[in-house]
Amino acid sequence: MPDVTATLDITREVCPMTYVRTKLKLESLPPGTLLEVLLKGDEPLKNVPRSARDEGHEVVSLEPRGDGTYRLVVRKQGR
Repeated sequence: MPDVTATLDITREVCPMTYVRTKLKLESLPPGTLLEVLLKGDEPLKNVPRSARDEGHEVVSLEPRGDGTYRLVVRKQGR
């Protein structure tokens, strides 16, 4: 897998701020780059990947980290 360009930790955020912060970070990156998002909780785990897909981005992976958090990798699509 190509290198992650940026990391965003939203483990202390609550919805809807979890995706708002993710969206703002994606907007600051060039197309094709990878964003690693660290998240926690049922709502962010369901909503952040879905919202990223709905906006046309590619969810590359979603993995548990073993400490109750998850690592989501999103590839920004061109816009």
